[in-house]
Amino acid sequence: MVAHSIKDRVAIVGMGCTRFGEHWDKGIDELIIDAAEQTFASAGLDRQEIDAYWLGTAQSGMSGITLARPLGLVDKPVTRVENYCATGSEALRQAVYAVACGAYDTAMALGVEKTKDGGFQGLNANPIPGDGTGRTLAAAAMFSMVAPAYAKKYGVAPDDMRRAMARVASKNHYNGARNERAQFRKEMSVDQICAMPAVAGDLSVFDCAGVADGAAAAIVVRAEDAHQYTDKPLYVKALSFIAGNGRGLTDPAYDYTHFPEVGRSADIAYAQAGVTSPRDQIAMAEVHDCFTPTEIVLMEELGFAARGTAWKEVLDGRFDLDGDLPVNPDGGLKAFGHPTGASGLRMMFEAWLQMRGEAPPERQISTTSDRSLALCHNLGGYPGEMVSFVSILGTELEEAIA
Repeated sequence: MVAHSIKDRVAIVGMGCTRFGEHWDKGIDELIIDAAEQTFASAGLDRQEIDAYWLGTAQSGMSGITLARPLGLVDKPVTRVENYCATGSEALRQAVYAVACGAYDTAMALGVEKTKDGGFQGLNANPIPGDGTGRTLAAAAMFSMVAPAYAKKYGVAPDDMRRAMARVASKNHYNGARNERAQFRKEMSVDQICAMPAVAGDLSVFDCAGVADGAAAAIVVRAEDAHQYTDKPLYVKALSFIAGNGRGLTDPAYDYTHFPEVGRSADIAYAQAGVTSPRDQIAMAEVHDCFTPTEIVLMEELGFAARGTAWKEVLDGRFDLDGDLPVNPDGGLKAFGHPTGASGLRMMFEAWLQMRGEAPPERQISTTSDRSLALCHNLGGYPGEMVSFVSILGTELEEAIA
């Protein structure tokens, strides 16, 4: 195993999330304060009672001062991190490990992005990287290659592939329409989405996640201290992170139908959490649906569907809100929106609501003793050159692994 398990050593005891969208009337300071104050209130803590902070932002700040200034923190360590679209998850991962190792009793991870009125959009906008990761193709163009490659490899007719992709978007818009914090709250039918003109390969605008402003945050403590702050903590069962080496972009054998970093990070997370049958043990999943064909491939990489079959399961409604395994019950990136630094923590926030039974009734999932775990998956980068984060969370505390 790449990382030692910290199963049940750390608990999330407070969370908050702003509405995602075009916040023309708010700056980054207001978004940070909104998410942070929700989080402090949910844990019953004051900002000065948090021992250390981690800030995740891709392009809205360059240091911990970006967080310390609006919160008025005094003599607190604040670490700014960035890891593509997995930036929010990276902030949480570091805060969790800091508590697990005993460095701090309490820690907060906050992810934020303010892009809509910043004059630029998307990754690699500012500054242009000098490490070879700069792209001449936009993200939509890179991920558009997944759809025809998948269809060709598995013999999926073009119309069937188009409808499966549209079904992903329609599902997530249905869920987002029931989420007051989502950027897009309008249902869209499969036929409506199929009628949209293509903008990149076979992808239409409705196959692409929206760019948004927003923030989300979490407070973590040692598991044995969790009930000092909440009656319903969420225990960290697994954290797994893999950074690819970009080999897929130069490997002639790479065919754009799989994401190796995702599969490997999922395997490690399942081993840490003791998950042997993901489809049977996971009650809900938040996944990185940056583009509709991405979600289809992720169902296979995460072990929710056999290779070459996820498109059928999508069409059959297996991942709907009332399906066998609800995926993106909050609307996902597609409908909730995608502020780069906040998305990973937004996924955690949905798990926080769902597993505590606090989601709105119209989208509250059901859990059982056999299916009582939530999975959150967050990626960054492109097919062939990707970072991947997988976490597993649960409400029941088991004996920690030494």
